[in-house]
Amino acid sequence: MDEVAEAHRQEWGRVLAATTRVTRDLDLAEEFTQDAFAQALRTWPESGVPDRPGAWLTTVARNRALDFLRRAAQERKTLPLLMPEDAVPGPEQILEDDLLRLVFTCCHPALARDAQVALTLRLVCGLSTGDVARAFLVQETTMAARITRAKKKILAAGIPYRVPPPDQLVDRLAAVLEVLHLIFTTGHVAPSGPDLVRRDLVDSAIGLTRKLRLLMPGTAEVSALLALFLLVEARSATRTDSGGRLLLLSEQDRSQWDRDLINEGVAALTDALTRASPSRYAVEAALAAVHAESASWEETDWSGIIALYDVMRASWPSPVADLNRAVAIGMRDGPDAGLVALEPLAEEPALAAYHYLSAIRADFLRRLGRTAEAIAAYEEALALTDNEAERAFLLARHAALQI
Repeated sequence: MDEVAEAHRQEWGRVLAATTRVTRDLDLAEEFTQDAFAQALRTWPESGVPDRPGAWLTTVARNRALDFLRRAAQERKTLPLLMPEDAVPGPEQILEDDLLRLVFTCCHPALARDAQVALTLRLVCGLSTGDVARAFLVQETTMAARITRAKKKILAAGIPYRVPPPDQLVDRLAAVLEVLHLIFTTGHVAPSGPDLVRRDLVDSAIGLTRKLRLLMPGTAEVSALLALFLLVEARSATRTDSGGRLLLLSEQDRSQWDRDLINEGVAALTDALTRASPSRYAVEAALAAVHAESASWEETDWSGIIALYDVMRASWPSPVADLNRAVAIGMRDGPDAGLVALEPLAEEPALAAYHYLSAIRADFLRRLGRTAEAIAAYEEALALTDNEAERAFLLARHAALQI
């Protein structure tokens, strides 16, 4: 049922977070949340979709949790509890948000960083294990084991379900920011499905980052991350045409970009840069600002973009940053130079299943008239792409070369 699928995308994290408050056990909360969605599949086709699907699902999940607790003969011994709610200090009195609590629980320093991020994507965002694996560029079995170990660690360590007190916020911040960044990027281009964007993930990332900025005012990294999100989101209305066809940045109508979001993003970036040395997120936001403030595609400052990627490579190296830098080189110096910049990345294990590498190589080859090689590269990209909007774009490019 489409309505249940949409509710899953929009409400999963909130229902799970509210249910976790009752159970203090992530496995139980996930089980009862799944039960609520199963109940919706049985009930909504007959009774109709409720006016507030999220509230309906939360009520069902919480009621199932309460029934379980009432039936437990020895509740405190039966359930491995997280810290009781009455032990939660200061910040929660300022910022009451179950979803943010769940993010901080998943990002506890007792967990390894990759486990923190993976667990948040699975529990807070409701992504399938396969989608989380694609976000990390690893096998699904590897990710399933990672998530299971993380949940067991939370139970064994008695990790509290709360926003931490002020003296612990800074220690947890890097993990939370990484999680929010990955939530946004996963929503910006959905790993699979018919739509280019997972609107629920994008909105959750922006909303949670705004709340985090309220919780930690004056923290440069939070301001930088919010700036990045806003500057990228400002282009959202022009990423596809009226028929849902993917539009490249060079094809987008810049007059339709959201100037209010751009101005807010630039202000947040300026705030971040005046408070501290540039962070990774500040550099990424600066890259987005170059595009947002360019009057046209032709006037894009590709040299400035390459210089910013050089900063990324020096301080926060990653294969994806190298790939984006290669794209910028190809835009500034031509497709031959772009292909040369891509060559070292062909042997990069982290990019072996990353369809953008093949797609970018295909575009450079297409522009050079190397048709047979371009067709093969597009076919490779298609084999690695599950998002239907991106597949449609690649298929059109592939078909055009065969005419």
